[in-house]
Amino acid sequence: MTPLSFAFAHSLPEILLAIGALCLLMLGVFKSGGRDWIISELAIAILGVAFLMMFVELKEPALVYDGAFIDDAFGRFMKALALGGALISLLMSREFMAREGIDLFEFPVLVLLATLGMLMLISAHNLIALYLGLELMSLALYVIAAFHRHNVRASEAGLKYFVLGALSSGMLLYGSSLLYGFAGTVSFPGIAAALKGNVHLGVIFGLVFVMAGLAFKMSVVPFHMWTPDVYEGAPTPVTAFFASAAKMAAVAVTVRIIITAFPGIEGQWRQIIVFMSILSMAIGAFAAIGQTNIKRLMAYSSIGHMGFALVGLAAGTEKGVNGVLMYMAIYLVMTLGTFAAILSMRTGGKYVESIHDLAGLSRSRKGMAFFLAMMMLSLAGIPPLAGFFAKWYAFAAAIDAGLYPLAVIGMLSSVVACFYYLRVVKIIYLDEPAAPFEGVSREVTAVMYLAGAAVVLYWVFPGPLVSAATAAAKSLF
Repeated sequence: MTPLSFAFAHSLPEILLAIGALCLLMLGVFKSGGRDWIISELAIAILGVAFLMMFVELKEPALVYDGAFIDDAFGRFMKALALGGALISLLMSREFMAREGIDLFEFPVLVLLATLGMLMLISAHNLIALYLGLELMSLALYVIAAFHRHNVRASEAGLKYFVLGALSSGMLLYGSSLLYGFAGTVSFPGIAAALKGNVHLGVIFGLVFVMAGLAFKMSVVPFHMWTPDVYEGAPTPVTAFFASAAKMAAVAVTVRIIITAFPGIEGQWRQIIVFMSILSMAIGAFAAIGQTNIKRLMAYSSIGHMGFALVGLAAGTEKGVNGVLMYMAIYLVMTLGTFAAILSMRTGGKYVESIHDLAGLSRSRKGMAFFLAMMMLSLAGIPPLAGFFAKWYAFAAAIDAGLYPLAVIGMLSSVVACFYYLRVVKIIYLDEPAAPFEGVSREVTAVMYLAGAAVVLYWVFPGPLVSAATAAAKSLF
């Protein structure tokens, strides 16, 4: 196999998304009319094929494109999660976009381009590839955050995300330049080799700036300020895309760069991770208590959950990375299921977002009430639901690494967070009924019920996911 064909074989999903996005863009431009359902259908098909490609086994991990791109078990695991999040978000968006009058062909094309950036980001093996993937993902996300052009909240969300995102990208680029200047290379393994022995102060500054840029994409404290406003203002399917697929890519590249580029300065980066983890868990737990908008509540919930995921990363071990992977996989299912329920909140032909609109849901939509309650309890970490096991993996890794205070703080934050999750359950089952919800599309209903079943029954058959996550974590070390 020639070097070029070898490289293509290890980057087929990315090539498929790039060609597919360009073809759909041309199809949309040259077809008469701005709205066309076939563009969305084809985009879903492209994402589905790319997702299936993640399960095609290649014999060995490979470095291609002059070492800028790596194809390994870790990358394939996280790409499968990102593609799954993008596929389901786009599938759930069709009815919402049509009802809001924004079912334009540009939306699925932008989702494909953002997903392409995510895949490039997950497989980045040097600082240049990391930045290119990050910017490709971010530029598409800026646009779809404000895709509802005639909605003031959506325009505000897009502007805030763009301005703060540009600032975070600048910080990451500055940190990357510092690392290159002091290490003499942009390659992750090269940086790791150059940092053996005494570490220059400039390297620490570079690490801090790079972590600040990545923390913004993960929406962890203290770079979380955009999250509640963007989650609330953006169209709900876009919010689901942000909370699912985009988070997978941001966490994946953070884990990769920490483990492969900075193994020799564990003491320095662990302080940063622990600091962000503790603050994220605390802010996510306490700031969500007073929220009445369910999308803002999910924003603070996501901040808290990213803090829990970082507990595993703080351990810096193979078991810790395994904990992060398990956490993100389960978090993806819980998030998509919850947003499917949010997309089912429609009365009088309008989508509603107040938590109190769920009042008495158990009397009008028993199935939706049960599965949404299961999502809330799983997000709270109540056993034997999947969310409990997600936290178990992360906390167990921290305890094995001797990070007892971090694990204890995580457990206490989880207890506090139970309040606002249980409050939603109480509103669903005990409050006087509000206006009943209208019927929704089969796609949204199927996602909600399948995600609920996965969360409830995870403990019955966890083996395949655990095995895949273990193999993915092992490939990093």
